[in-house]
Amino acid sequence: MRAGRMVHVIEVQQATTTINDAGTPVDSWEKLFTLRAELVEQSTEEFLRGAGDTQVTALAFRTRYLAGVTTKHRVSFDGEAYDIEEITSIGRRRGLELRCKAVSP
Repeated sequence: MRAGRMVHVIEVQQATTTINDAGTPVDSWEKLFTLRAELVEQSTEEFLRGAGDTQVTALAFRTRYLAGVTTKHRVSFDGEAYDIEEITSIGRRRGLELRCKAVSP
């Protein structure tokens, strides 16, 4: 993993629940970490599903190792949110590979 290839900035976000003025719980996402990352793979596929056509965008990022990142978090990149599908450790705490997917109708 080379630092010169980490030209993208990603945000790792976690889900939070807050209470609004009316006393109703509101789900939102808050920034947990901001990281430099290398975009390894980007693909878009279209699938025919029961509800019609669905477009699935898959991304893979490589970044420095960061403890605590799980599949319950999500990645924000270029104004879009992506669910983390898989986390692979690179070496012994050297880096992480995050495989993410965004599904949009």
